[in-house]
Amino acid sequence: MSPPWESSEVELVLAARSADLPGGLHVLRALPQAQRRMVGPFVFLDQMGPAVFSPGQGMSVLPHPHIGLSTVTYLFEGEGMHRDSLGTIQRILPGDVNWMTAGRGISHSERTPPELLQQGGTMFGIQIWVALPKVYEEGAPTFVHHSADTLPEIEDGGARIRLVAGALYGARSPVKTHSELFYAVANLEEGAVVRLTAEHDERAAYVAQGSVEVAGGVLQRGELAVFQRGAEVLLRAVEPSRVLLLGGEPLEGPRHIWWNFVSSSKERIEQAKADWREQRFGSIPGETEFIPLPSPTPRPVNYP
Repeated sequence: MSPPWESSEVELVLAARSADLPGGLHVLRALPQAQRRMVGPFVFLDQMGPAVFSPGQGMSVLPHPHIGLSTVTYLFEGEGMHRDSLGTIQRILPGDVNWMTAGRGISHSERTPPELLQQGGTMFGIQIWVALPKVYEEGAPTFVHHSADTLPEIEDGGARIRLVAGALYGARSPVKTHSELFYAVANLEEGAVVRLTAEHDERAAYVAQGSVEVAGGVLQRGELAVFQRGAEVLLRAVEPSRVLLLGGEPLEGPRHIWWNFVSSSKERIEQAKADWREQRFGSIPGETEFIPLPSPTPRPVNYP
């Protein structure tokens, strides 16, 4: 939709769409949308929760495939357990980063750890997909985990900003990326101001909690503002808020998205469909169930 204010700084404001995932987890999906498919290399943004699970409930996403992207999981609350066809088993805690690069193909599952499933708990976090440059689309799949204490933090007045990936404010995250980008989580006290300079071509801000003033309007929870190129932007917290800052240089062309597959080639996505249908992606040790290929047509994408 159009921004609720006229501004030389804001190109577009999008309201995230609601969806429900297996296990009763509610999400808000800000990207992709018809009005905007990508911001820099970012092609997907889901806010998971906040949700409170009763004993016996939790996140349970069965094995499923990916190609042509990196999935990035970052939690504010709760815990998750990642397993993949490389044999990786990795618990993720709030503030950590799980960065899985699918390349030519990987399968994985995401679940609430068994002990938390028994007692119940919370889940609140972000799942983002980063499309790969063409030169890396068919690379070998990889998985890396970075604990919270390895990520740079920038403090300025009432703003505390954790740099998840890329470079921003003179700092650089240790998380390896395949293109120039930035992804940060800003925790803002009421009245705190964040300045977003024009050092990156494409930039956006997503409000996960609270609300912020920008360019004469107010960005509410679940809204994504895409900023004009070259414009310096100031965001001021109307109340205590949590805001994602993200963007980077655009890739060398558009990307096609079908279910969990991202590629610069429609033909490559067709091959990925056939490979998953015939279970050629590789299995996850200890897991026999999986999400079948949707038929006839899935929603544009599926978490995670």
